[in-house]
Amino acid sequence: MGLTIREAVETDWEEAGRICYEAFAALADRHGFPHDFPTVAAAAEPIRRMINHPGFYSVVAEEDGRLLGSNFMDERSIISAIGPISVDPGAQNRQIGRLLMQAALERANDRGAAGVRLLQIAYHNRSLSLYAKLGMDVRASFAAMHGEPIRVAMPGYAVRAASPEDEPSCNALCMRVHGHGRAAEVHEAIVAGDAMVVEHLGRITGYTTGITYFTHSVAETNDDLRALIAAAPDYGTPGFLVPLANADLFRWCLEHGLRVFFVLNMMTIGLYQEPRGAYMPSVGY
Repeated sequence: MGLTIREAVETDWEEAGRICYEAFAALADRHGFPHDFPTVAAAAEPIRRMINHPGFYSVVAEEDGRLLGSNFMDERSIISAIGPISVDPGAQNRQIGRLLMQAALERANDRGAAGVRLLQIAYHNRSLSLYAKLGMDVRASFAAMHGEPIRVAMPGYAVRAASPEDEPSCNALCMRVHGHGRAAEVHEAIVAGDAMVVEHLGRITGYTTGITYFTHSVAETNDDLRALIAAAPDYGTPGFLVPLANADLFRWCLEHGLRVFFVLNMMTIGLYQEPRGAYMPSVGY
């Protein structure tokens, strides 16, 4: 039986998680960078959630009953976000990564997605080249910032947990800054208790679904983002993503003791609007 690409099922998550951890660890070791995921469990748990989440498309590469790789795509908005994609280090150089990417892009095309995006680790030249050959354009670069929480008070900026009543304001802000919404993510983060909003002069001027690698933030100004970052109890590993083009925010993070874990490139197909405000993406976009 040859190599096949199929939709993932619940029983795939542990093996897919192991492969994801080992693939990213081998890549990081080869380039002298710290690991994206500290343990196999840290890689496997998000994969388990994505396989079981109806808003994600999950596929695996399989040969003779053995998993060789996986890919995931967030379909919760009009923009589809790909990743993580990983291939077993022992099965490299067989174009498995290309097949997994093509499966996701074909799915996005069949669904009529307005655009597709991902964040690619900048030191991995091969994936950069593959995604470019598949039609993706580099739009921006981001530093994953990690370290001890800043915990600096921002006078005039009140940060609190987001409530269901805040959803329309958050979604309108995202639409204004990015030209599209992420309402499903906002709703899920509020239900989970992870979302926060910042209020300035009596109105909501920013929100975050959580200051981590897997969440996004949108705001009117850098001061709004600073307030959200400063209020977060933890940033996780490898941290949250700051646009390098936003030199003011990047420098502020460095001045407050945060360090760069690595740099990623945002690559896109389809709908893309230059942001009209302050923001920080998730690892999807």
